Amino acid sequence: MSTKAEQSFQILKERIMNGTYGPGHRLVIDQLVRETEISSVPWRESLRRLEAEGWVEIVPNVGALVRTFDTNAWQQGLSLLARIGGYATALSAPHLTAEDLETARGLNRRMGESLSAFDPGGFGRLNREFHELLASRADDERLVAMVRSEWARLEVIRKSAFWYAPGRAEASLAEHDDLLDLIESGADAAVIEAAACQHELRTVDAVTSYEAGLQPENGHA
Repeated sequence: MSTKAEQSFQILKERIMNGTYGPGHRLVIDQLVRETEISSVPWRESLRRLEAEGWVEIVPNVGALVRTFDTNAWQQGLSLLARIGGYATALSAPHLTAEDLETARGLNRRMGESLSAFDPGGFGRLNREFHELLASRADDERLVAMVRSEWARLEVIRKSAFWYAPGRAEASLAEHDDLLDLIESGADAAVIEAAACQHELRTVDAVTSYEAGLQPENGHA
């Protein structure tokens, strides 16, 4: 049975992730106590844990606020995920079954359908599921948990604004197929890690270049 601190942590994290508590929302302990009948101590522990994980910012004389993310936070998060996710995928690859890989290909096909239907939210959710699956068989529970946590954080950032450079989504689908081909062929772990890492870093580069192109030149609109 989970502790009160764990229960309160999961309640807050789920509400942040599903948008109930959006960026800048103030988390009031007294109100949470009234809603759930969980005492204030577990809530305080949960807020400290959420702050450590980057979900909440505790501001003096204000209280705990759900963090407001920006493009820079998204880029930093995806750059980190490229490295830990690439490593986890390389460790996981030898243990992925034929069924796992078929599931991954199905997810990639559904991503293409979401793209055709102009459904960026669905595309993002399926993309996360795809990459979490490929990393899920790594024989390192802590690493897998880190990958999932970072994907969850990126999901919250993505809900605030969907950043994708034109054409990048289509390219990512082809890269997914290439990555699955490498895994199926039994490629060297270093090759798989590099491919998975570069896949995410290309997205960072594409979005960075796209945003730079949107900036006014020489200070003029």
